[in-house]
Amino acid sequence: MEWSALVYIILTLVTVGLALFIQNKDFVPERIRGAGYAAGEYEGWNRQRARNFVSETMIYLLLMGVSACRIAVGNDYWVYRDNFKLIMQDRRVSSEIGFNLIVRWIYNIFGYDRYLLVFGFFSIITVLFFVIALHDQAQDYAMSLFLLLTSGYYFNSLNSVRFYLALAIALFSMKYVLRGDYGKFFLWVCFGAVFHKTILLVIPVYLLAIYLAKTKLRLWHGIVFGGGIGFLIFGQSLIRKVLFRIYPYYEQSAFDNGRLSYVNIAKCVCVLALCLWNYKACKEDRAVRFGFFLNVMGLVVFCCGSFIPETSRLAYYMIGSQVFLIPQVLGAMKKNWFRIFCYMGVIGAFGGYFFVMLQRMYDMNVRLLPYLNWIFN
Repeated sequence: MEWSALVYIILTLVTVGLALFIQNKDFVPERIRGAGYAAGEYEGWNRQRARNFVSETMIYLLLMGVSACRIAVGNDYWVYRDNFKLIMQDRRVSSEIGFNLIVRWIYNIFGYDRYLLVFGFFSIITVLFFVIALHDQAQDYAMSLFLLLTSGYYFNSLNSVRFYLALAIALFSMKYVLRGDYGKFFLWVCFGAVFHKTILLVIPVYLLAIYLAKTKLRLWHGIVFGGGIGFLIFGQSLIRKVLFRIYPYYEQSAFDNGRLSYVNIAKCVCVLALCLWNYKACKEDRAVRFGFFLNVMGLVVFCCGSFIPETSRLAYYMIGSQVFLIPQVLGAMKKNWFRIFCYMGVIGAFGGYFFVMLQRMYDMNVRLLPYLNWIFN
């Protein structure tokens, strides 16, 4: 591991350190319900709110700066640049209309082959959606930010630009589902779909999760759930046929490999076990139940959906809720030695995953390291 890996390590340490000054737990429940400050009612400034604002702004600028200033980072960086040229030549590309329009807009204003500005623009809005999602839903901001970074959601957004913008919008839109503000939820998801169509999956998935979160489970729920698993197992040919009509270039590609993601399966199992262990403390919290059922669905997709190309990407829409769910469950636990043990276990597990992820960033299929930027390189 060479020196440029320190950019990611220092960024993680500094931003999480700044996040320790942010106290959101008294405000987030109101934001999730759409009451008070979240609904636009000005409640005035106090010292803590000012501290939150300054810390969140610094976190945003640091994350956005590292992302926006990169050059030649990511295995698809130059592929994107070539696609920008094809878009300007009215050639066929796989990207969606919203992405193509923004590329055209930037190139028409600033000149041909200004690819750095395109990457910078998408960095600005992707990080913005991540930070606003944390602002509105993270009851333990520092822990949620730590999970966002060490899980790789932010760092992988330096690659796969379109998908991670859609993922950031999906995380941002969760609060509207929890509020029951489904009109805004649909609008934001449709907005995300003009950059990556896969985000449309969250409409049925998030609506099903919130329904289960608000409903007392019955036997027929289990029967339907079992039927869904059966459909994934026995309906593979039909599902693949539909998927390849939407994304034909994935068929027989390097992504169509049928691999199981054992690490993500283990994460889902451990998170669900943590939720069940603290069932009594969390059973009345709709946000926790929502995240719990999303992780159940994510586990099913990882275990039974390996025949789907890029299974992990689809499941990230579900298990991305861990960023909010894990701190909520830990915060609901009794303050004793076991709670400290769980906190240390989560920090150790995700910290270890982050270290392994850094090692794999040198792989030619990832290429997030070495980190280069256009200021010094």
